[in-house]
Amino acid sequence: MAGNKPQREFVQLQLAVVTVSDTRSEQNDTSGKYLKEALEGEGHILNQKKLCKDDVEDLRALVKGLIEDDGIHAVLVTGGTGFTKRDNTVVSVTPLLESTIDGFGELFRSLSYQEIGSSTIQSRAFAGLSNNTVVFCMPGSPGACKTAWEGIIREQLDSRHTPCNFVDRIISRDD
Repeated sequence: MAGNKPQREFVQLQLAVVTVSDTRSEQNDTSGKYLKEALEGEGHILNQKKLCKDDVEDLRALVKGLIEDDGIHAVLVTGGTGFTKRDNTVVSVTPLLESTIDGFGELFRSLSYQEIGSSTIQSRAFAGLSNNTVVFCMPGSPGACKTAWEGIIREQLDSRHTPCNFVDRIISRDD
């Protein structure tokens, strides 16, 4: 028991990992590999792992399909959140979201500031919900993925985390 409340049971989730990059391959996708190992290490299941070029229409179609798949509870997108001309994750994914999780980007940048200083202002990390699927979009570096996973996502995908997490929202397919 924690305080006066019993511990909740762990709920195993089905997750998808999407690496957005024009240069990464399965062999050198260190960020996608980190997220795969991290989520499996927590007891979740990697349902799909995809690489996608930084193309608006291709990425939008891929993420839309993952959101529409009722077997996927969360999508972790790494890459394409900066300010170069080829960083298209924000433009691609934002229109797919029914609601945004503004605190994710805010907290990510706060945590990141402690690691990389003012360079964190160039991160457009964001998250949202659609079709009872949570979508977390983070920068493409392994360090940024570790910051996002360890500082935010791990707890928010853990049904035992109190006072709140997203598990009840994403495992319930009823609105």
